[in-house]
Amino acid sequence: SSAGDAPANAIDGNTATRFSSDAYQAPGQWFQVNLGSAQTFNQIVMNSGGYGGDYARGYNVEVSSNGTTFTSVATGTGTSSPETVTFSAQTAQYIRVVLTASSTTNWWSIVEFTVYSNGSSGGGGGGSGPPTGGSLGSNVYVFTPSMSQSSIQSTVNSIYNEQATNQFGAQRFALLFEPGTYGSAASPLVFSVGFYEEVAGLGQNPGQVTINGAIQSFNQCSGSTCNATDNFWRSISNLTINVMGNTGCYSGDDFWAVSQAAPLRRVHINGNLSLMDYCTGSPDYASGGFIADSQFTGGTVTNGSQQQFMTRNSSLDGWSNSVWNQVFCGDPGAPAQSFAANSGDSGGPSSYTTLGTCPVTEEEPYLYTDSSGNYNVFVPALQTNSSGPTWTSGNTPGKSLSLNTFYVVSPSSSVATINAALAAGDNLLFTPGVYNLGSTINVTNPDTKIIGLGFPALIPTSGNITMNVADVSGVNVSGIIFDAGPASSPALLQVGTQGSAVSRASDPVTIDDVFFRVGGAETGTAATSLIDNSNNSIIDNVWAWRADHGSGAGSWTSDQGNTGVIVNGNNVTAYGLAVEHYQKQEVIWNGQNGEVIFFQNENPYEVPSQASWMESSTQDGYPAFYIPNSVTSFTGYGMGSYSYFDQGVNIENAMAFQAPDVPGVQFHDLLTVFLNGSGGIQSVINGTGKAVSSSFGGPSDVVSYP
Repeated sequence: SSAGDAPANAIDGNTATRFSSDAYQAPGQWFQVNLGSAQTFNQIVMNSGGYGGDYARGYNVEVSSNGTTFTSVATGTGTSSPETVTFSAQTAQYIRVVLTASSTTNWWSIVEFTVYSNGSSGGGGGGSGPPTGGSLGSNVYVFTPSMSQSSIQSTVNSIYNEQATNQFGAQRFALLFEPGTYGSAASPLVFSVGFYEEVAGLGQNPGQVTINGAIQSFNQCSGSTCNATDNFWRSISNLTINVMGNTGCYSGDDFWAVSQAAPLRRVHINGNLSLMDYCTGSPDYASGGFIADSQFTGGTVTNGSQQQFMTRNSSLDGWSNSVWNQVFCGDPGAPAQSFAANSGDSGGPSSYTTLGTCPVTEEEPYLYTDSSGNYNVFVPALQTNSSGPTWTSGNTPGKSLSLNTFYVVSPSSSVATINAALAAGDNLLFTPGVYNLGSTINVTNPDTKIIGLGFPALIPTSGNITMNVADVSGVNVSGIIFDAGPASSPALLQVGTQGSAVSRASDPVTIDDVFFRVGGAETGTAATSLIDNSNNSIIDNVWAWRADHGSGAGSWTSDQGNTGVIVNGNNVTAYGLAVEHYQKQEVIWNGQNGEVIFFQNENPYEVPSQASWMESSTQDGYPAFYIPNSVTSFTGYGMGSYSYFDQGVNIENAMAFQAPDVPGVQFHDLLTVFLNGSGGIQSVINGTGKAVSSSFGGPSDVVSYP
């Protein structure tokens, strides 16, 4: 700044003067205020006055008690002046605002910089948020045992008829069952689940809600071709199904023919479960899937055509077969480890990766009603070296939170109201719907729970990061879809602060059943979908998808997305990670001592030329999973990458996995597959593993590396 635009001008109370960068905005520029002594505050306002176009395009608000060590408390993307930033109450002496975005047309100017406590200058304490608790909205249906079965059947059938083919529609539903029994041997309750339907029991444990019948997902047919490969965004949780009621070819089974983003959690299936719909047409392909914290008795699980599947912390009574990559972790009754160099080949052994225990888990929070009929959210406890379900020997360990500690968010809620609730220390419960968000949701308090009902979709409309979680412990984000918006966002969900050295091992951040989309529902752009900077965090069933069909799909220049997931935190554990079709490295794992148990990937389909898709001048394509040479410790199990280059051009990917050749970086049970199209993948990892192409479709298996 020049002397005439000095920083002191922003706090002189004179709107005729200003602080200015006297240069175009660029990341790293900063403005800092010394309050003179420790003060408590929860809001800042940056006013550009008559220089209205000079508002900060992107910013990170940091605080410090000593002027040396700063902690991030909020991030945001500016769209106009003044810019108001609200966060949880802080006690600090220094405030620093660091730019995170550039402008080639405007300097950065602040005519007045104001610090507030409780929404006004002066006073004390943190802000008060909006009212908590209340209605779950019109798209949440709550069934009780006293309701007539015909009424329940009519409602669930009506919703399914609306959602069966509504892949990219805005309608969303949660179907919740109060404790009790539904259906009977004489009159089973049988219904199907379509797109954006969450079906859940409201008991504290699965045994408190019993369905005598079947809850199902079947193939979708286009002409004579019937598959389950697009059966996304649906779920069943926290109930028991005594399987009965199907007839003909379907008799004797419950069918859950799904692909990604369709979890089964906390279910007890008493009878046969088929993960393949072998009755509705052909060829009946499926590309799932995820099961956790569940019990299967009185029958078997038919894997069938499921190309890959992740099952953890579940008790099994049988598993029929494998295809390419079936992974088990902490599952009593699971098939024995058998992955070999010829697994998946004719006559080869089954492609089973089986771990006796899961290293560290924390089950997804869930809604339930107590004995007085009040809504609560149960937060399961952290487990280490776990095996089997959490609830078969008594209540799941953990704690209950009253719904009155949650701000119940609806699509009409403003970001300012959402952030006020967070700043006041409230949790968030998003009701079913589509949310257009013009600025960042800032999560600053530890142990905040952010829960979605009925697959709510959050869309940034101004190129903003949709949600930013500060470097704090115990935050959970679950059950939410993050869509890219019309203007490019640097990330859709960002967790923690890069470079943090704080261990969160005793109270980690968890990300459960969170799904990212770049395109599909609407044309969108995001450089990266998920950035995880939080040490010791747990990623549990995440699918990051750059759309291969739907809005904006099929064009290399539409639905731009370089990378699905970047992990910078240390000691991060991921289960059931699927990342598909991004345009550069699809996963970049920078953190030390990471562990991935199951990874599934498809390379981008519509690469127009080899020259447009090169890691370097000498390396064709981009690895699906990239670990830089700075990483000295990592372990991966059951990880696969597939190719389908569909432009009629020979596109080659030099390697699916790229990692340092050091003893501490270990991979087990890797594979590549050529699905269709042209070109292929030249090696599995670092030049090791047979190429897959039209002449050898694979799988090409590598049992261990190095």
